[in-house]
Amino acid sequence: MPPCKLVPLVVAAGLLSMACASAQVANSDFKIDKITPAFQQSPDGAGTYNKRVRQAKNWLEIETAFDWTPRTKDVKYLDDLTFTYYILLNNQQVTQDRKPTMLVGTVTHTTVMPGKDLKSVMYVAPRTLDRFFDGGSVTNPASAVFDVGVTITSQGQVVASNSLKGRGEWWTQYQPVQGFVLNKSETPFSHLAWDYFEPVKAKTSGN
Repeated sequence: MPPCKLVPLVVAAGLLSMACASAQVANSDFKIDKITPAFQQSPDGAGTYNKRVRQAKNWLEIETAFDWTPRTKDVKYLDDLTFTYYILLNNQQVTQDRKPTMLVGTVTHTTVMPGKDLKSVMYVAPRTLDRFFDGGSVTNPASAVFDVGVTITSQGQVVASNSLKGRGEWWTQYQPVQGFVLNKSETPFSHLAWDYFEPVKAKTSGN
């Protein structure tokens, strides 16, 4: 076959691949319904522990509501469901390059049961906010966050994605900064609202 006739086939194959990828997400059993940024104050310890501060600081909490409706009825649990959070800070006024910082973190949930309005959550610590806002005052989530994107991955495939402002996969345009987004078990909220959020898979010694 002459080389010139290969071009339509390559283009067609590329379009088919794109169509299949879109179909996988469109026909997914998973759906991200809502992404909610909020401020939560550091919880006060109970009992006789008296090391308290005058004013508790705010953690940035990103809560994700999602549905899992498996088409295969015999599926009762899912042991590995990974969420990747892309948090675009509204801090371009204080960065050297005048570009916003995108914090990235992942959490893997385990023993997930089918259902609607299931919850995943991640946090950014008060000291991290101080660092990336150069010590400036961040009074509410709207002033801290420009946008948030979330993807769900199952068995190596992205099965759902969404963003706070619905702008598509904008996070591919920014340089990721990792290590500053914490799952619930890594925060002082670890023992709170235990039945509200999906369980976090414990990290093994090799991770």
